[in-house]
Amino acid sequence: MKRTTLYIVLALIVGLRGGYFLFGGKSSEQENDHNHAMDSDSSQMWTCSMHPQIMQEEPGDCPICGMDLIPAEASADGLAPDQFKMTENAMALANVQTTIVGTTTDGESENMITLSGKITVNAEANTVQASYFDGRIERLNVNYVGQEIGKGQLLATIYSPELVAAQQELLTSASLKSSQPELYQAVRNKLKLWKLSENQINSIESSGRVKENFPIYATVSGTVSELMSATGDYVKKGQPIAKLSNLSSVWAELDAYEGQLSQLKKGQKVMISTNAYPNESFEASISFIDPVLNNATRTVAIRATLNNRNDKFKPGMFVTGKLETDTSSIGNDIINIPSSAVLWTGERSVVYVKAKAEEPIFEMREVMLGRRTGDIYEITSGLESGEEVVTHGAFTVDAAAQLQGKKSMMNKSGGKTMTGHEGHLGIQDDERMSNANEMMKMELPGSFQSYFENVLRSYLALKDSFVASDAKQISNEAKSVLGVLNNLDLSDLGEMEKGHVAKISEMLDIMASKEDLDNQRAHFVILNESFVAIASNLESLNETFYVQQCPMANDNRGAIWLSSEKEIRNPYFGNAMLKCGSVIETLEN
Repeated sequence: MKRTTLYIVLALIVGLRGGYFLFGGKSSEQENDHNHAMDSDSSQMWTCSMHPQIMQEEPGDCPICGMDLIPAEASADGLAPDQFKMTENAMALANVQTTIVGTTTDGESENMITLSGKITVNAEANTVQASYFDGRIERLNVNYVGQEIGKGQLLATIYSPELVAAQQELLTSASLKSSQPELYQAVRNKLKLWKLSENQINSIESSGRVKENFPIYATVSGTVSELMSATGDYVKKGQPIAKLSNLSSVWAELDAYEGQLSQLKKGQKVMISTNAYPNESFEASISFIDPVLNNATRTVAIRATLNNRNDKFKPGMFVTGKLETDTSSIGNDIINIPSSAVLWTGERSVVYVKAKAEEPIFEMREVMLGRRTGDIYEITSGLESGEEVVTHGAFTVDAAAQLQGKKSMMNKSGGKTMTGHEGHLGIQDDERMSNANEMMKMELPGSFQSYFENVLRSYLALKDSFVASDAKQISNEAKSVLGVLNNLDLSDLGEMEKGHVAKISEMLDIMASKEDLDNQRAHFVILNESFVAIASNLESLNETFYVQQCPMANDNRGAIWLSSEKEIRNPYFGNAMLKCGSVIETLEN
């Protein structure tokens, strides 16, 4: 028994020692591997594929859009100083697309010019209804602008001492017409020169009585465009009573940029479309090209005449004209890229180039723009044929560049702009602010700057209407901003500054005229480009403003806006994506 117990104890000791040698070392190695893995995980950062400015040390949800965070790229070793890398997942979710320059991108848009403008009255069909004798207007039958007048319709009744005397002459000469026919005929001709008809003259003669208040009838048909006299007015011979416009034909006045003029000529066909009839197009021909350039907008007025016998077109309507151009004269050495590839910062135009075809590595490139044809820009310098540029999702790529401290649209020299876990991009130092201001430097008079703060306050109410997604309120607020904007003194502004104000005014006019939320938001994108450019150049502000950006707005091309609150309230999506966006710049004293 004792011997058996001894054998069992010895077996246990041998088993324990063998187990230690067999498994002890491996457990220690596994523990070291686990600790190393923990250290590696602790350095892993997590980001949002749609908002790459978000960087957190732990996985979770994006604080802006709520999407699951993904592992951020841990290293960018081997890249040039201005290059940066994006994850394949981030590119896919943001739908980043690229095009090799020097190849056709869109055959339809490459030879098509799109111009915007308004319907105006055909000045060639304007007429003025005037008084043909001196007198006092006893009754005016034309009461308001827009009133339809037919040929032969009674316009006014006038008391004229001169005409009373002429009627008396007629009655006297009528009794002597057999003996003095020349005198009788001369008196009748005199009344005809005053636009009295044969029937009116015969009526006076047959009645044997003088009419003290004499009627005036319309000599043409048309629509009253201006009232130039009122009841009780004394009018002279030839003085206008009302101006009439014949709206059976109207003009479509379009604005063309000076770079497009070489592709336009009289007689060229243009297809006109309007928001009132979105499913119809109307063919017209260019009848006039203004020989004088508008210095404020740097555009030239192009006119086409439209048949309007069905009264479809109303003066003041916004229209779009599309013209097919001959691109055969464009040289093969000119590089063309889609307009969606270009990010404009005021004085600089930039694109993002894919540095390596097989990897998502990008770098920013400044380019010089030439002529624009439809949605295509000519690039005169900055790109070479065969290079691959980002044509969709450029704002998302730009955000990634800012996050990694590389050169970007608003950061000419590079440098980190991340501000922890606040969910926005901020300005880390004064250098970046000065770079942004240098890029969009404007000369704004002190009086202009002081009054523009009134425009800013009115703008904020408009922006809040977009946040509320209220199309009717947007229209009303756009009218309010336009009213304040119209009081700006533009006399001392330069051409670029006037151009920005003109663009703001044009966009407000469009938003005020049509209560269509999608249409209003599309024009709000354009308005904000000029609005932010001016606001960024104000030297003193009584309150702080934030330039905010949503990379998903404007069909994922990104869009900016101004807010007096740091908190994001997205005007492009409203409640659907209320907190989608980031602060990219702070404007303050």
